Amino acid sequence: MKFRSALSSAMLALGLLSAGTTAAASAEMAGKTESVILAGGCFWCVESDFDKVPGVLETVSGYAGGTFPNPTYERHPGHREVVRVTYDPAKVTFPQLVSYFWRTIDPLDGGGQFCDRGDAYTTAIYALSPEQADQANQSKAQIEGVLGKKVATPVVQLDPKGFTEAEGYHQNYHAINSIKYSFYRYSCGRDARLKQLWGDDAGKWPPRDGMS
Repeated sequence: MKFRSALSSAMLALGLLSAGTTAAASAEMAGKTESVILAGGCFWCVESDFDKVPGVLETVSGYAGGTFPNPTYERHPGHREVVRVTYDPAKVTFPQLVSYFWRTIDPLDGGGQFCDRGDAYTTAIYALSPEQADQANQSKAQIEGVLGKKVATPVVQLDPKGFTEAEGYHQNYHAINSIKYSFYRYSCGRDARLKQLWGDDAGKWPPRDGMS
């Protein structure tokens, strides 16, 4: 009788320990976030597109890709306009985000995006790990097959410190200045070109592929 009681107590303790370990692991996973830095032309538009994605926790406009120190909107030679997208990998995967990204840009245009021309508005995927870079290159090859043309968007591995946050008035511009933003996006021809290039898949969530 005493043995059974002791055994039951031991099993209960083991069960509690196991449950505690599982709960701790779940809590750790729940708190995990990842980021990728995307250049898709005007950073207002990239923010607007990715704020709609379930599982995206934060979008921050900024500059990346150049060596000029302390870039600003008025002066950022060598840098692209970018957005740092922070997401919950338990809710949305990196391949999903990249697949969606293609359908929010014109990846065939190597001279800018839509009405915004010049190097600062060219597209790029700034991977923050070798795994992200590999997955982005795989997705790029897939999109070249879909479009039947060479994609101009480079995949570049970047140190997270290479990102500089843009001025406060650029952050969340599409929501704070919605009328001005909507007029800019329409007049720039962004959505018209996306429709021409991608058809019904333009800016659509979830994307048709990249669902792993």
